Amino acid sequence: MAASVTIIGGGIVGLALAERMSRTMAVTLLEKEPEWAAHQTGHNSGVIHGGPYYAPGSLKARLCVAGNRSMVAFAAENDIAHAVTGKLIVATDAAELPRLRSLAERAHANGVPARMISAAEALEREPHVNAVGALHVLSTGIIDYAAVSRALARRAEAAGAQLIRSARAVAIRTSATGAVVEHSKGEAVSELLINCAGLHADRVARLAGINPPVRIVPFRGEYYELAPERRSLVNGLIYPVPAPELPFLGVHLTRMIDGTVHAGPNAVLALAREGYSWARVNPRDVVETLGYPGFLRMAGRNLGTGAGEIARSLSVRRFARSLARLVPEIGPSDIVRAGSGVRAQAVRRDGSMVDDFVLHRAPRQLHVLNAPSPAATSALEIARLIMAEVVPS
Repeated sequence: MAASVTIIGGGIVGLALAERMSRTMAVTLLEKEPEWAAHQTGHNSGVIHGGPYYAPGSLKARLCVAGNRSMVAFAAENDIAHAVTGKLIVATDAAELPRLRSLAERAHANGVPARMISAAEALEREPHVNAVGALHVLSTGIIDYAAVSRALARRAEAAGAQLIRSARAVAIRTSATGAVVEHSKGEAVSELLINCAGLHADRVARLAGINPPVRIVPFRGEYYELAPERRSLVNGLIYPVPAPELPFLGVHLTRMIDGTVHAGPNAVLALAREGYSWARVNPRDVVETLGYPGFLRMAGRNLGTGAGEIARSLSVRRFARSLARLVPEIGPSDIVRAGSGVRAQAVRRDGSMVDDFVLHRAPRQLHVLNAPSPAATSALEIARLIMAEVVPS
């Protein structure tokens, strides 16, 4: 059992770990940005996922279902705005119904409260939706994850954790007794190192002397919003039946906690790990991605899909057409560009995209190497899982 820990990364997973570990350990958390939740956490769609998509028994399935409950409880306890709204996953033609039924079976295997409903029942919930059938997931909700992150930071600091912002890790020395992390504001010494660096998790692992089994490939998800006068077209959350071969859920519609309706995201290769637009290009990131055999293999298998995502990124008409599959009344004039997020997607050397959380363990080290969606929903449970390893009962 370690008595002290250094956590790298101040997104929601790192902060959830800091909050939990600070109850029994000396905690130092390093975040390279001046604010918490500056990247994946602060740019996601604000959904408390129910967990119908993930392979039964996987970490994502187990931690998302448990995280749905614990995140709602945390929001209530800390007076964070949230709502359990439920969502519809809709089949827009009969050919999608077998996949929707398979998704319903997976939801039931995962313990997710969900039921198949008819087109007429879907229209009762969403009067403008295009559906021949739908899966109604009852436990899905909406929340502000940046607010959750700030609450976790306050609680961790109140318990004695040292949280340091604008502190970029530049070198890591490890030994049998722990780690020394040199950062832009000084040095952190601890018996345990935990890497929650998200978009840079594989790089931090290499700094710590680890050869990670995956490489982070950044995918940008671009959002639109429905124009204010068209928000009435969507009551809650409307999702398509996802493509089974991809770890993305498809362009969907989400009524956010502030009443706006987000539309998206798509999924295009980002030209920087923090590339929130086409104009943001980081040569190092591009060279690393294009030089990685795993990316080249993945890209070769998904040329058509990738080309379609790029075309949709560049054309508001194509984006609106994707949304119109779900809600036919949406046209190009009904949507306006909103923000973007970048997903840290772990890819193996064989070109396969990792579809579960990846925790890579080494003596006195633990590296969270793949924690995209639903990591925000699952953050408290990821922290509980890691804490159980550090302080076994």
